[in-house]
Amino acid sequence: MSIATLHANFAWVVIGVNAAAGLWALGAHWWAPLRVRGLWWFVIAAEASIFIQVALGVANLAGNRAPGDDFHIFYGFVALVTVGILYGYRNQVRAWAYLLYGLGGLFLMGLCIRALLLA
Repeated sequence: MSIATLHANFAWVVIGVNAAAGLWALGAHWWAPLRVRGLWWFVIAAEASIFIQVALGVANLAGNRAPGDDFHIFYGFVALVTVGILYGYRNQVRAWAYLLYGLGGLFLMGLCIRALLLA
C-alpha cells in the first residue's frame, strides 16, 4: 500500500474518531454518566490521529516530489494548530472542558472533511 493510499484511507479514520470524540464529549457535558476516564483517552487518540495523518501527508508530499493542493495542506496544518489551541485552553476553561473538547472535536472533524474534499 502506498503512502498516498494510506493517507487517503486514514482520513476517514480521523474524521470518524474526531466525530465520535466530539459527540461523546458533548454528551458528557449534558449527561454526567458519560463523564468517564475513557473519554479523555479517546480524545487523546482522536487528536493523535491528526498528527499521524499530517505526518502521512508530509511523507506523501516528500516522496512524490509533487506540489499538493495548497488549501488541502492549509487545512491539515490548521487542524494541528487547533489541537494545540484546545490543549492550551484546557486549564482556563476547566468548568467547560467537555463543551470545549466536544465542539473542538466536531470542528476538527469539519476541518478534516474540508481537507478531504480538497484533495
